[in-house]
Amino acid sequence: MATTRVRRIKLGSQGLEVSAQGLGCMGMSAFYGPPKPETDMIALIHHAINSGVTLLDTSDVYGPHTNEILLGKALKDGFRDKVELATKFGLDFTEGKNETRGDPAYVRAACEGSLKRLDVDCIDLYYQHRIDTRVPIEVTMGELKKLVEEGKVKYIGLSEASASTIRRAHAVHPITAVQLEWSLWSRDVEAHIIPTCRELGIGIVAYSPLGRGFFSSGPKIVENLSNDDFRKSQPRFQPENLEHNKRLYERVNEIAAKKGCTPSQLALAWVHHQGNDACPIPGTTKIENFNQNIGALSVKLTAEEMAELESIASADSVKGDRYGEGISTYDDSETPPLSSWKPE
Repeated sequence: MATTRVRRIKLGSQGLEVSAQGLGCMGMSAFYGPPKPETDMIALIHHAINSGVTLLDTSDVYGPHTNEILLGKALKDGFRDKVELATKFGLDFTEGKNETRGDPAYVRAACEGSLKRLDVDCIDLYYQHRIDTRVPIEVTMGELKKLVEEGKVKYIGLSEASASTIRRAHAVHPITAVQLEWSLWSRDVEAHIIPTCRELGIGIVAYSPLGRGFFSSGPKIVENLSNDDFRKSQPRFQPENLEHNKRLYERVNEIAAKKGCTPSQLALAWVHHQGNDACPIPGTTKIENFNQNIGALSVKLTAEEMAELESIASADSVKGDRYGEGISTYDDSETPPLSSWKPE
């Protein structure tokens, strides 16, 4: 059993309390190579919960659907009441489709589908995974608000949403958390999105806090990726960019060695030191990596160490976009005004 005590934090201003570090479950079922053995993943999830990590993060698009089914099985036998369960909707990959949807009928159908696959009565934190730029955000939020009123969802979140989209959504119903990519190699969100969340009292959930494994393994990570691992096609992992980006890993590695921790623990500790409103959700498929990740909670960084890390990990120190073409991010998440909406 891991020995680090996992503290609790308040996420947002509506009353949700979670472990200060969560567990991203995507890689167990999708995108990072073939699905992992179900019994091993259930054992890992139980180990995480017993270790005090209780915010579990999934989405209906992981698989699609298979990751939610896995979590549903893992939460049987008394585990459901010990966790804060987060899932997402908005990316329809079923039957060969690839579209982003936020229309009310889809929101409701997606929620009902997730409830069934997770085999639960209520989702603790329900995120819009990507913003449908054809539907005013107020319309999508209106349907989510109804799901809260009906007791099917407790708290609402957004993922990859711009500052103005967050403001508009929050005016319809309080947003509890915004999920965004935030790490030593993804700091663009610090300009507008993080300040907006803090102004509105919205919690921050940092996905890929280890740079999709870059801070765990360094540039050699690419050598071990399977052919169906989506990182192989991502700009930052291309040879011409990786050669540049490895300098950042080397510097982080040097500081970690001085601190007596691993580079991944240092990268996670940097996120933890951003404040008690930020919760990183590193994913893993191995218990030993999980134990190492929660060890980051006991790594204490001085103001000087934070400044040193931030000087080597400035916004322009990484080459390559976060995603390849065709994947929407907060940069293209503006929606039409509510006045333009004509329900079908």
